[in-house]
Amino acid sequence: MSEHDVLARITELVDREHQLRSKAAEGALGQEAERAQLAELEVQLDQCWDLLRQRRARIDQGGDPNDAQVNPAKQVEGYLQ
Repeated sequence: MSEHDVLARITELVDREHQLRSKAAEGALGQEAERAQLAELEVQLDQCWDLLRQRRARIDQGGDPNDAQVNPAKQVEGYLQ
């Protein structure tokens, strides 16, 4: 997955998040469903951002960005900010 692909996926997920929030605001989606779907989107976004950071770090260190891999959700969600 190239950097362009990762950025495109991030854009897609953010668009889905906005659509989801619009549906929720219109009352077309219950709070439970909204929370569950938002939580899933947030994890996927965190994984994408992590992958992008890995790719860029490898480039900065003279490595191959294609060696970067998507980390498991549990790992990515456990990072301290």
